Amino acid sequence: MEPSLADLRARKREALEAVVRENSGPLLRGAMALGLGEGEAEDLAQEAFAAFLAGLDRFEGRSSVRTYLFGILYLKAKERGRLRAREVATDPVDEVFERRFSGDGHWAKPPKGPDEEAAASETEGHIKACLGELPEAQRAAFQLKEVEGLEPEEIRNVLEVSDTNLRVLLFRARHRLRECLEKRWGTR
Repeated sequence: MEPSLADLRARKREALEAVVRENSGPLLRGAMALGLGEGEAEDLAQEAFAAFLAGLDRFEGRSSVRTYLFGILYLKAKERGRLRAREVATDPVDEVFERRFSGDGHWAKPPKGPDEEAAASETEGHIKACLGELPEAQRAAFQLKEVEGLEPEEIRNVLEVSDTNLRVLLFRARHRLRECLEKRWGTR
């Protein structure tokens, strides 16, 4: 049973220990599902718990603690990804050339043209907007399944739903996304 919001905000030891005990395994598995090694996944899960404690007064209890922790975990993972991208800002010229061109001097993978790039960017914007319109439970189920690639059992544990409820959430999320995208693209 999840500790009360009042006990968490009061930082009662038993409540905090229960949150860590009940959510450590799922958070660690979630971090590893993001492609992190065990050590880095443990660090990320610890960062998520630390951020949870630091922002506990802002937690309104509208979602379960586990869902809230997973939200923090994913934000922390994105943060790490952005930091890594900055660290690898420049590549040595030879490596870049070898990666981008074949032995005969042609593009290994030709760059996208402006039309393709614009269409991809527009599509991404539509998808993000439509995802943002989904109810929280549907959005979480869809992202965990389709974006993060978690197994149904893991998703059921994270969202604390039954197998039937998960299938309903995924069906409704896909249906609403399709409807939203059809409206945005004017294909209806």
